Amino acid sequence: MPSERYRKNAGAVFTLKYHLVWRPKYRKAILGGMLAERLKELLREKATELGAEIHSLEIQPDHVHMFVASDPTYAPAQIAAQFKG
Repeated sequence: MPSERYRKNAGAVFTLKYHLVWRPKYRKAILGGMLAERLKELLREKATELGAEIHSLEIQPDHVHMFVASDPTYAPAQIAAQFKG
């Protein structure tokens, strides 16, 4: 039954994907150039640390879109907090 579309752990077979969007305070357009590149690196490191997989990542000057897959160990709010922190 499990395939590449699904992941599994000791008690479940699942496919959980979240679309996370956040913005800097006052929606200031500060996420460009070297800052955007460094943010991408940090988000990929955090995904590895959490055991999550980033399917898509777009950084605009005033907001970030991320489509991420994770396991049911973390609630969506916890995942967002980890990436934003």
